Amino acid sequence: MPLVERPSPPVPGSRPPRRSGRLARRFAGAVRTATALALAFGAALVAPAPKAHAAVTLEKVTNFGSNPGALNMYVYRPASPAADPAVVVALHGCSQDAQLYADNSGLSKFADRHGFLLVFAETTTSNNGSKCFNWFEPADTARGKGEAASIRQMVAHAESAYNVDPAQTYVTGLSAGGAMTSVTLATYPDVFEAGAVIAGVPYGCAGDIPSAFTCMSPGVDRTPAAWAQGVRDANPGYGGPWPRVAIWHGDNDPTVVPRNADELRDQWTAVHGLDQSPDRTSTIGPDSTRREQHLSPAGTAAVEVDRVPRIGHGTPVDPGTGAQQCGATGTANFIASICSSYWITSFFGLNGSTPEPGGLPAPTGVTVTGTTDTSVGLRWSSVTGATSYALYRDGSRIAVPSGTEFTDTGLSPGTSHTYTVAARDSAGAEGARSTTVSATTAGSPAACWTASNYHHVQAGRATTNGGYAYAKGSNQNMGLYNTFVTHTLKESPAGYYVIADSGCP
Repeated sequence: MPLVERPSPPVPGSRPPRRSGRLARRFAGAVRTATALALAFGAALVAPAPKAHAAVTLEKVTNFGSNPGALNMYVYRPASPAADPAVVVALHGCSQDAQLYADNSGLSKFADRHGFLLVFAETTTSNNGSKCFNWFEPADTARGKGEAASIRQMVAHAESAYNVDPAQTYVTGLSAGGAMTSVTLATYPDVFEAGAVIAGVPYGCAGDIPSAFTCMSPGVDRTPAAWAQGVRDANPGYGGPWPRVAIWHGDNDPTVVPRNADELRDQWTAVHGLDQSPDRTSTIGPDSTRREQHLSPAGTAAVEVDRVPRIGHGTPVDPGTGAQQCGATGTANFIASICSSYWITSFFGLNGSTPEPGGLPAPTGVTVTGTTDTSVGLRWSSVTGATSYALYRDGSRIAVPSGTEFTDTGLSPGTSHTYTVAARDSAGAEGARSTTVSATTAGSPAACWTASNYHHVQAGRATTNGGYAYAKGSNQNMGLYNTFVTHTLKESPAGYYVIADSGCP
């Protein structure tokens, strides 16, 4: 089930004639089929093997909305639904369909156990020759458009037809369905509380076929800020709250390389204003899957990465009747390892409890004990069971002191910062974070100037020697003394200048 089958080279500049309505979509699908534009996520397009287990009973729903993405909607209703049940949207991988994903993923087991509704969205060969969600097509990945809008309409229909709780809406998917999960979380963060991306890619990674290949392998490296801006641009003006995100990836995935898990982590931690270092790590399941969690200020996992060892591209399942077992492996891209659906259901908070924070309570009594022009002193109350503490400045962890006092140094004069503290147990697991305190260093903010070396010298911020300019005080070599070389100089303290081309507060 490859993410993209290599197409035959197209005629340069060629483009199929435009058609309108459903005919246009079918014509485009035929073109995709003919040119093998199969955006699938797996080693090969494999026909499903015969299933030896009982099929999950799905209800097909029609007329759920205008359906601009021409998708099919199927619903699984548990025998004993909860009052005001949650709804989980499930998105299959390429070459799969709703029934196959329902039969093998194991999600229905937990819908029965906890009483939530399942909505299986399904694409067809009319949309994509290999039945892949078009996660790379701009017409299908924008708010209010195409397949993304169809999925939103399915949720709205479930709210009205099945009385599901709008505040408990979740989405998960494999491969191309995982990539479309990224799309729905970015375009409808006001709808989905959380999502789980299995073997997928970050939102906004690709906008056409060639870039989709690059996203798959070797992957695309962007800064966390750049990835996060892509999410914010998908819904301008929305300021949160943002969906919580779980990222599942096999560490031997040859098609959608594991680097994508890191880029997804970078995207969503930055959206949540968190750093990229995990606050809590553990191992879960029979195969010792590595779980890395990034905690919100409340101590719950805002973003987590689950790295499944020794598997390739597919949904991790663990066939059996145990409480933490699920799924079937009778078809391609469902891999025996760990029951990901059990842990995803738990991450969503659908296992009968809210998402669990760390075991230790938040420190209290966090106070600022003093400031200088370059430092802030802090103190907090001890927490029983804590062996150390994690100190966060402006949302990023800066230190792990063993005691209940710390002095943050190396700051710039006249700058403001926020601080929170979390207790850590002997295994390094962090509990809930404290309330936020603010502090401002003494003195005036650093003064900065951007000018040519000639003008810096004329203004007295630099000196000359042997045809070169030198920053006054630090004596840093600024290059040739002329009007063509430009630098930013920061003055701190008075009369002492340093080069600050990378940024100056």
